[in-house]
Amino acid sequence: MADRVEELARLFERFPGIGPRQAKRFVYHLLTLPQGDRAKLGNTITELASDVKQCVDCMRYANGGGPKCSYCADTSRDDSLLLVLEKDQDLAAMERAGTYKGRYFVLGGVLTLSGKGAIREKELARTVDARVKNGLKEVVLALSATSEGENTADRVRELLRPFRDHVKITALGRGLATGSELEYADKETLKGALQNRQET
Repeated sequence: MADRVEELARLFERFPGIGPRQAKRFVYHLLTLPQGDRAKLGNTITELASDVKQCVDCMRYANGGGPKCSYCADTSRDDSLLLVLEKDQDLAAMERAGTYKGRYFVLGGVLTLSGKGAIREKELARTVDARVKNGLKEVVLALSATSEGENTADRVRELLRPFRDHVKITALGRGLATGSELEYADKETLKGALQNRQET
């Protein structure tokens, strides 16, 4: 018979930043919860894929019945700006800051210096091409101030080279400390980085 504690711990270890000891702590914590709470957690995980969809425009994961998320469906947002981010959490941080009202695109990851990782290259090129026809004037690279973020920004600039005649490409100003991730930046830091963006 399979050791369910070990089996679930190995599944938790697949989560970012979770090691073997923390994974085991999660399992033992679940064992102390009332059966109803464990069942609710299991049902929520099972229903996640049916309730949360990837937006066809910005590629973020969001609740909703339509193909577009609430930000992409919002006609009051500024179509002349497109903010390119690494992950959904970065988009949530920008929205919390409350200073950006343009469109978004989520790359879904970063490219490491050793060549590992993947980003949504084809989807980004397709999105920018479509948005240029609808008034896009500026693409803002809002990537983490890390070596991976810089490497990814270089690749995105290369991908967007064919659009240079129509679109200005900028990067967030360095209100962000080197080595910091966008997801953890506070509201004022993000506001300053957005206001001080520079053409790249």
